Amino acid sequence: MEKLDKKLKGREFKRQIIDLLKADDFAGVLETFRSCPARRVINPLFSCLCSTEPQTKWRAITALGAVVANLAQDDMESARVVMRRMIWNLNDESGGIGWGVPETMGEVMARHQGLAREYVNILVSYIREDGNFLEHEPLQQGVLWGLGRLAQTSPELLQDAVPHLHPFLSSKDATLRGLAAWTIGLLDAGKAEPSLEILEGDDAEVTLYLNGTERTYLVSELAKQAIKGIEGLRD
Repeated sequence: MEKLDKKLKGREFKRQIIDLLKADDFAGVLETFRSCPARRVINPLFSCLCSTEPQTKWRAITALGAVVANLAQDDMESARVVMRRMIWNLNDESGGIGWGVPETMGEVMARHQGLAREYVNILVSYIREDGNFLEHEPLQQGVLWGLGRLAQTSPELLQDAVPHLHPFLSSKDATLRGLAAWTIGLLDAGKAEPSLEILEGDDAEVTLYLNGTERTYLVSELAKQAIKGIEGLRD
């Protein structure tokens, strides 16, 4: 298992965090982060959400999810403080952009049922026209990814989200179409099948980070997988 140098501070400590996020044994790195005081690693990991290197960004999302979920096991209120920080970062008044925040919220909730029950409606609200709808497409992509990640572990919490996911199947943005298809395929969303069938002819390419790996998919491929997923939920 990788180790953190407890003597390092500031930029040197952040550099060590970044180096660990690039390590081959990422499973060991997650254990390292979980074994450290959460307050020590949360801020450096937050700063990595803005990384222009996809691997660093996505591993920071995964690591933050693991750290906050682990924190919630011992100190639920401290975990809530972190969740509220993420919510604030998506608020216009914060002055920030919120890169990687919706994805991290989804990752945390996928790893902790209690936090999922408390915050799922807020994550869904970011794609609701009558809620806290996020206009910026990259943030919309983050919300859809976060919802899909949560759907992998707690689909029962997201059944009411399906009507709000459906419009993204016809988005002009291919990544939004692909993410919507992926997420809907994890839910019992039979009413979305006609729209998914239309996407079976959509050969736009999208690069997504799914199940721990980043690769390129065709939207049509994701749509076909979604239809199979919905049919499987019926059996």
